[in-house]
Amino acid sequence: MPRRPIDITVPDLTGKRAVVTGASDGMGLAMARRLAAAGAEVIMPVRNPRKGEDAIARIRQTVPRANVSLRGLDLSSLASVAALGDTLREEGLPIHILINNAGVMRPPNQQTTTDGHELQFGTNHLGHFALVGHILPLLRAGRARVTSQISVSARRGSINWEDLNWERSYNEMRAYSQSKIAFGLFGLELDRRSTAHGWGITSNLSHPGVAPTSLLAARPEIGRSEDTPYIRRIRALSARGILLGTLETSKLPALMAATDPAAKRGALYSPSGFGRLGGPPSEQRLYPPLRSAQEAARVWQVSEELTRVSFPAAV
Repeated sequence: MPRRPIDITVPDLTGKRAVVTGASDGMGLAMARRLAAAGAEVIMPVRNPRKGEDAIARIRQTVPRANVSLRGLDLSSLASVAALGDTLREEGLPIHILINNAGVMRPPNQQTTTDGHELQFGTNHLGHFALVGHILPLLRAGRARVTSQISVSARRGSINWEDLNWERSYNEMRAYSQSKIAFGLFGLELDRRSTAHGWGITSNLSHPGVAPTSLLAARPEIGRSEDTPYIRRIRALSARGILLGTLETSKLPALMAATDPAAKRGALYSPSGFGRLGGPPSEQRLYPPLRSAQEAARVWQVSEELTRVSFPAAV
């Protein structure tokens, strides 16, 4: 049976500047293409310039007049994050949409970032935390919507406060869950602090469900030489329209959270089907590990200490 098309309406974004991390492939590329088609200027911070140029060429195949451009960014290096912040602040243009989408998932062995943090925690959470801090004045100037992409893996688990770097006993899935729980708590705390300090930023969360993206595919750079059995099963189920989403549907929750005028601050947008694995996007209840404001405040404080990036109340 043919899969019923799933889509949302993205409003006219002419005059808006959007930044999408992880936009050189997969769902990030699909988001960037859709934002550009709606008229936004789209900034694509990438680690691999050649891959980024290929992504721009692919966008312009369907959106010939797309206003898209690259900037350099390696989220596993806080110096690279700071350099991007410097570049964007020098450009001096307000940012209206920020989709924190890039991530790394389940390296088979414990690895660390340039700064010594566990790779998933450092890339998925700390890198984005620092980025938001560095461009906070631009986000304030644009009264930005900040959408942070978490995962269905944030529905259970906790933060390993006694060993954030998983040096004693590495578990790739639990470490991934920790990174996404911390990232989700940050996104919610960002909205609380914006409200308290009058920053004018609206922050919410999204997750794409489960779809055949590149996260679990072969990634030699993190020590995974071939596709995991898990991604092979995901591809097979997605192709048959069984429970899961597709690459095209996986972009929709973040786009809804980032662009829908009715999207709520401090809310989570995800697929609405069984297990939130696929289906049309909608607002969903926060996962239990994301509901503690006290835990979110602790994540914020520790993240400021680890990144040495602070968020002054007055900017």
